[in-house]
Amino acid sequence: MLARSKRRKIRGHTDPPAGFERGMAHRLTKITTRTGDAGETGLGDGARVAKDAPRVRALGDVDELNSALGVLLAEELPDAMRAALQAVQQDLFDVGGELSIPGHRMVQDAQVERLDALLEAWNGALAPLKEFILPGGSRAAAAAHLARAICRRAERSVVALHRDAPVSASTRQYLNRLSDLLFVAGRTLNRHAGRGDVLWQHERKPG
Repeated sequence: MLARSKRRKIRGHTDPPAGFERGMAHRLTKITTRTGDAGETGLGDGARVAKDAPRVRALGDVDELNSALGVLLAEELPDAMRAALQAVQQDLFDVGGELSIPGHRMVQDAQVERLDALLEAWNGALAPLKEFILPGGSRAAAAAHLARAICRRAERSVVALHRDAPVSASTRQYLNRLSDLLFVAGRTLNRHAGRGDVLWQHERKPG
């Protein structure tokens, strides 16, 4: 791994190690490499780590989150929400790129601020929430809630990784804001489908 002092910064991003692009091209050309048969995988800087290492676990959770967003995007969504979530998928590849190279920075404050603006706009169009809600309603809303739950897990994995290996504040904040945005997206999609929130009936009689 290159020392931080030897990395150059361009437009707020830290350059990846030499040969990173060539390695990526090789992996994209040859899908089956058999290099992981012994339970290890390669990071973006060339280091080999166990597949259950905290960094790899965080990468896997972010990948699962992006896949869940792909399922959500297969549903009928308002155009503005579709565009926003497609941008989020791009951002999550930045998150993965940052996590794959210790010390590398890709996620910027502006990306977190974009989520903050979306949160304010989407939530401002909804009625105030007075009760806890269940994940459900329309299929699109349920998919948004599933993505939210996966996002929370991804955030927990990144926070756990951060205890031993620093992860940028912007990446940690991005996942936190995204889970909130997906919660609001679920409510918005139920409204878009002409349905209300699915409320937790806390005073119901068991049985």
